[in-house]
Amino acid sequence: MTTHQNPHPTTTRPTDTTHPTTTRPTDTTRSTDTRSAETTHYPDSRPATSDASASSGGGLFRGRVSGGLRLVVVGAAAASALAGWVVLEPVAGVDLRVQQGTVVHIGAVSVFVAAVVAAFAGWGLLAILERRTRNARDIWTVVATIVCLTSTSSPIDRGIGLDSKLGLAGLHLLVGATVIIGLRRTAAARERC
Repeated sequence: MTTHQNPHPTTTRPTDTTHPTTTRPTDTTRSTDTRSAETTHYPDSRPATSDASASSGGGLFRGRVSGGLRLVVVGAAAASALAGWVVLEPVAGVDLRVQQGTVVHIGAVSVFVAAVVAAFAGWGLLAILERRTRNARDIWTVVATIVCLTSTSSPIDRGIGLDSKLGLAGLHLLVGATVIIGLRRTAAARERC
């Protein structure tokens, strides 16, 4: 095996002296070296800071809330609702039915849609409050808890049979607790003076 030497030596020069120094080869000839042509050196031992923490600069909020985290909460609410429905309907054999003019069977699709709608409604209210008031998290938590507790009156009033009434009320509480705990954790926290 023959090794080829590069006839033109490669020199490096720093491109920026205020930040981590990046050196690049100044020779444009081809090299047989498989290592990266760009090397980063850290001349000082500054602590690394993220752009988010550096840009916040002591503002009113500690950080910007990611919509991705709130989508996870919506998914968790739907998943918990479906898991609760599976435990009640197929596993425990509870017939989830309500009287709404006619008798309506509550299936997996209804449970899924109701959980997603409730989670998005909670998200929307929280987003509005975050833009309009300083105590958005606390106000939203109180409102969401009241809505969750009062929503249980519908299945208790319209459910057919005690097991259906308790099962549907339990689903309401399960979804409500998932949404309240999850979205409260994503609410933008205000720095206290």
